[in-house]
Amino acid sequence: MAELTLDREYHAKGIQLLCGVDEAGRGPLAGPVFAAAVILPADKEIPGLNDSKKLSEKKREALYDVIRQEALAYCVASASEAEIDELNILGATFLAMHRAVEGLSQVPELVLVDGNQDPRLGLPTETVIKGDGQSQAIAAASILAKVSRDRYMLELDQQYPEYDFKKHKGYPTKEHYERLTEYGISPVHRRSFLKKFTGGRS
Repeated sequence: MAELTLDREYHAKGIQLLCGVDEAGRGPLAGPVFAAAVILPADKEIPGLNDSKKLSEKKREALYDVIRQEALAYCVASASEAEIDELNILGATFLAMHRAVEGLSQVPELVLVDGNQDPRLGLPTETVIKGDGQSQAIAAASILAKVSRDRYMLELDQQYPEYDFKKHKGYPTKEHYERLTEYGISPVHRRSFLKKFTGGRS
């Protein structure tokens, strides 16, 4: 288990409502980008928390339920494929983060955002490189975002079974490109990511 000690340092400084923010789905060719915001109790540590990418799907699913039960507040939000094409993926990711933080039932005193780019949330914010391996709140957000997006991609698989989204979740795998070549672009694909399939048009 990772040593997620960063939150303790902030709690020791008197910050109680510490919010972690992370995203899932910046790299895929299809589907929305998701973001989550989580405020955990200052006196509670959740065993097994880690960067969602380092956990098995089964472990993420189990922690998803624990996080939602234990959190003081949480919100999961997204930005659509159309918004990604309009704003670019960074802008859409920031939009999803804004929506997640704005959807919290409590206003955080400080927001910790995974990465090195500030989404300008209008609240005291610090960026943390590889934060999902340092902060419980960010790790929790990474799990909520990842599980929520994966579940959404399973729903899209029901609508567009020819693309096999249940297998690759929209990521740029060899099979996904083969399906695109065979079936073309669906309404849930990010056109700006697939210019070779649109003749250069975004």
